[in-house]
Amino acid sequence: MKRHVFDQAFKQMAIELSYVKGSVKVAAQELDIDPGRLSKWRQDQNLEKIIPKEKSSLTADQLEIRRLQKELKEAQLERDIFKKGGQHLFQERWKIFQFIKENRLLFPIEKMCKVLQVSTSGYYWLKNPVGLRTLKQNILLTDIRKVYNDSKKRYGSPRITSELRDLGISVSRPRVARLMKKANIKSIIRKKYRVQTTDSEHEYAIAENHLNREFSAQAIGQKWVSDLTYIKTQEGWLYLTVVLDLADRKLIGWAMSDTMKASDTTITAWKMAIKNRPVNQNLLFHSDRGVQYACTDFKEQLKGLPVLQSMSRKGNCWDNAVAESFFKTLKTELVYHMDYLTKQQAKLAIFEYIEGWYNKRRRHSALGNRIPEQYQFYLEEKRIAA
Repeated sequence: MKRHVFDQAFKQMAIELSYVKGSVKVAAQELDIDPGRLSKWRQDQNLEKIIPKEKSSLTADQLEIRRLQKELKEAQLERDIFKKGGQHLFQERWKIFQFIKENRLLFPIEKMCKVLQVSTSGYYWLKNPVGLRTLKQNILLTDIRKVYNDSKKRYGSPRITSELRDLGISVSRPRVARLMKKANIKSIIRKKYRVQTTDSEHEYAIAENHLNREFSAQAIGQKWVSDLTYIKTQEGWLYLTVVLDLADRKLIGWAMSDTMKASDTTITAWKMAIKNRPVNQNLLFHSDRGVQYACTDFKEQLKGLPVLQSMSRKGNCWDNAVAESFFKTLKTELVYHMDYLTKQQAKLAIFEYIEGWYNKRRRHSALGNRIPEQYQFYLEEKRIAA
């Protein structure tokens, strides 16, 4: 189910990501939004305030001419290949491969295979034939590498196996694990995560622990959890606040700030969450007992809504284990592998991770190795069938 509500923070980070990626289409695809919508955001915003763009030495017309020249060169190359080897097009495959071999110094092999409608792998196999078992193994290893690289080297054999099965490839996890070990393909997740506890020494009232470690939910919008963490950069600390729905483990609200004020952290993340998923039923909202959740300003946000606030016991981070688990995942999959020079660099990386990876494509073991959107559809189908 696609997200249709976007706040200003999301728009600004999406615009910046499109410039870093060098393509509106690539950024929009990663964030699962319409490219036309992202283009309009870029036009509507004062882009110089969002990201300093490097001036190109070429004008838009010159860049278009360069693109057309490249396409013309490609078309001429294909024409020359077809002119020289077109008579082989309807002949036996081995004759086509023979032509490719004879002209490999004149034309690119991949281009000849494309024009003459044969597979590149078939040509190379003919040069160095292998057994059927080895061939299938090599093909599977290629698929494994693609999933592994698409996950930015975060996936191990269980999630890669689930991804392959979703692609229609029937394979067992032990076989995937064996091939990964043989090819020295390893998940980058190694470093241990240190749980950060919250200073709850303040004079505000503390809510009871109504969640009581019951981290499952039968429907969207029944139970939300929230927490705050610190991201180190060379400019100082960046503070990340998140709100997750326990039903599908989707991160529905977030805030990145330079301060730990409630207005910059918990309140901002809460406003994004209720914009993405309006509170239309009784909701249990759980957090630690930090001042950002206990203060009057935050509690004012809950007034008039059917929300029951819940807080962890003092010094017990496991009462909010799902939120802590997200931070562990974020840091072991992303943060610990980076050295952020600026806070803005960290913000963009975390935004891309949350909106382009965690919510859209990452498989969650708690959801049976499904992504949040798949599990949301599953819950909806289950509700309709009941």
